[in-house]
Amino acid sequence: MKNIIAYSFILFFAGISLVSCLGDLDTMPLDDNQLVSEKVYQTKDGYTGVLAKCYASLVLTGQKGGDGGDGDLEGANEGYSGYVRLLFYLQELSTDNFLMPSSSNGLRKCLNLQWDASNASVITWTYQRLYMSIAYCNELLRECTEGKLQSRGLWEEMKDDYVSYRAEARFIRAYCYSMLCDLFGAVPYVDENTGVKEIPVQYTRKQIFEFAESELLAIENELKAPGSNEYGRVDRVAGWFLLARMYLNAQTWINENKYQEAYTYAVKVIADGHYPLASDYREIFLADNNTCKEIIWPLVQDGLRAQSSAGTNFYVKAFVNGPMDELYKTGVGSRGWGNVRAKVSLVDAFDADDVMFDGNDTWGNNKKDKRAQFMTALPNQVKDTWDVNMDMTSTFTCGYGYIKWRNVTKEDELCPSGDAYTSIDFPLFRTADAYLMAAEAILRGANGTQSEALGYVNEVRTRAYMSGKYAKNGVRSDVSGEITANELNLDFLLVERQKELASELTRRTDLIRFGKYTKGNNWDWKNGVRLGADVDDKYNLFPIPESELTNNPTLVQNDGYKVIK
Repeated sequence: MKNIIAYSFILFFAGISLVSCLGDLDTMPLDDNQLVSEKVYQTKDGYTGVLAKCYASLVLTGQKGGDGGDGDLEGANEGYSGYVRLLFYLQELSTDNFLMPSSSNGLRKCLNLQWDASNASVITWTYQRLYMSIAYCNELLRECTEGKLQSRGLWEEMKDDYVSYRAEARFIRAYCYSMLCDLFGAVPYVDENTGVKEIPVQYTRKQIFEFAESELLAIENELKAPGSNEYGRVDRVAGWFLLARMYLNAQTWINENKYQEAYTYAVKVIADGHYPLASDYREIFLADNNTCKEIIWPLVQDGLRAQSSAGTNFYVKAFVNGPMDELYKTGVGSRGWGNVRAKVSLVDAFDADDVMFDGNDTWGNNKKDKRAQFMTALPNQVKDTWDVNMDMTSTFTCGYGYIKWRNVTKEDELCPSGDAYTSIDFPLFRTADAYLMAAEAILRGANGTQSEALGYVNEVRTRAYMSGKYAKNGVRSDVSGEITANELNLDFLLVERQKELASELTRRTDLIRFGKYTKGNNWDWKNGVRLGADVDDKYNLFPIPESELTNNPTLVQNDGYKVIK
């Protein structure tokens, strides 16, 4: 049984309405129709429940589980409105990785890089979701003070947890601000001290970056020691990882070279040793991945007690159709939606002989690179994501499926929670990314050696090929996957990140950092063209949603987007 904080959230917040209103984000989740603070915070369990909501807000969508009709975001389709599903649309669908041809809620605009401030609900919901999570964190930070704990008679019971509760809330808030910095740039700033009627001030992108950075540095030693927190909660390694990611992108985000800092913190993640690379890449994405040591920060799902159509349930069901369960064990039976397909560019990143699906080898044990997890065996299935008339199509067999997410255990068995909802935890941070970040930082000028960078990349590739120390009986291991120093450059590393991290919500950020997002690097349906075409550089940022500009007329829209008069 998974020992996770998210379960306490479900029990504690049952019956509490937590509906988003942008004008009240800094005061949520309490209002006249909800439990008052003094009742919520009478017990330690109450505080734990609020902290749990801070975590759960990144993977669950409401109060009833699944699509129960009591969603967090008012007016949003609950199935669409979960954070990791929304981020897929912004970070993966808009790139060279995946196709989902639906036109609903602005998905086609994301696919084609043709969005604006009002034509893509999924962009607005992502913005709202991040601020909702910030609001929960601010709520806990307002109430979890020594003074309030003393006045409520809880200090003696909570004094050992008080520091880590606050540090974890500050970490989640810093993460949310880092993502707002990445996606939207200059955004409003709210914290636990923002007044109820105060109009939030818009910070510059640099100010948002520096706030998140300062928070992470301040709480480094207040987060629990590496490996000492309960599953699903963060520790110091997560803080180091997030700093490494922010520093790696600092040149893009704030025009400052922080590659040395990126290298330093990525190496701290690697050297700490509490989150070693998994022995088998494929096991990171299964229903029992709570046993996977590589995952630094999992967003926890459970098919019975933490249900969501917006979490990993989406990453299995949207990527498969019903007939695929007859070819291999998807873990969702015939419930596949048949939505998402791999773009040609993702397929072509792998060796052609690794791509094809073999019904006698459904795990791909005979492939060189075990990351090449594609479905190619459906009747009349082709690699191209267009039909015979060269048009975009919803036909699922126009394009290969991507099947690394499976709702089964390492033993290829359905987990006890069944196949209605998935039990795969989403690996938001994992160690292989730190290896690749460290290597990239060196290639961009950090003071590590070239041989060190090569070693980091080859470690990830050796695991992918399951050779050397990663070899396992019954699995092909005759090709090492290692490359030579002459082969390692930034272009190679960008492709390696694509193969290692496809669908894990990093691709748009990576392409922008490498200068290959808007121009000079095209893929299926970019700019609405079958083979892709360049787009305006304004698409390196998403627009501040029109609804937010209406509510707060002091905000300045990102360059290139229509300004509301």
